[in-house]
Amino acid sequence: MSLSALIFDVDGTLAETERDGHRVAFNHAFKSLGLPWCWSVELYGNLLAIGGGKERLKYYLTNFHPDFTFDDDFIVKVYQLKNKYFQQLITENKISLRPGVIRLITEAKESNIKMAIASTSGIDNVEALINHIFPAHLQDCFAVIVAGDMVAQKKPAPSIYLLALQKLQLPPQECLAIEDTAVGLRAAKGAGLTTVITVNDYTLHDDFTGADLILNNLGEPSLPFSVIAGDSYGETFFNLNLAKSLNEL
Repeated sequence: MSLSALIFDVDGTLAETERDGHRVAFNHAFKSLGLPWCWSVELYGNLLAIGGGKERLKYYLTNFHPDFTFDDDFIVKVYQLKNKYFQQLITENKISLRPGVIRLITEAKESNIKMAIASTSGIDNVEALINHIFPAHLQDCFAVIVAGDMVAQKKPAPSIYLLALQKLQLPPQECLAIEDTAVGLRAAKGAGLTTVITVNDYTLHDDFTGADLILNNLGEPSLPFSVIAGDSYGETFFNLNLAKSLNEL
């Protein structure tokens, strides 16, 4: 079918937010609360198998500190403090967009292709990222933003993508998702979406069985992507022509 919309994940897909963003912010939150925890790069990579920051923290405490007593209020307190530090990192320009993101979004906007976000990150974090890192003329480019606790079940459940499709008022056959994790792939595929993966250091070795195309990043005309798996139809950077070719399969 024809391509009507692109749906983007945020963390690790639009921007390099995980290792030097959320991980650092969690560690700041722990330290400010006098908690003796520190998430290393390797540990955080393992925790990313759990979708959602609050869910990730609960998993960590349950499995790594089973004697530590906590309730939902504690989780929310840490999470909100983490978000405060994360947004500071954004305003300090410590977070960067991934290659090809601005180019693709610009092309989609100029071609009247709708765009949406489907992220387990909190809505405040998503909006802070868009408002501080995106050029001013692209800050209103997302017709739909579905994030955080807008759905009860986080990725890998398809709920967040199904809600995005509902708000877009489009069938999955007319949309394409861009993700960076196996958890995100399962969510997008569960909603019936053609899905492109752009890996990062954390997800390079994930199992992406079922992905329609796996790339190292979206690429630029002067910085071609590397195809890890799938057919790029002769393109050297991800563009709407390639998106349409994949969506017609």
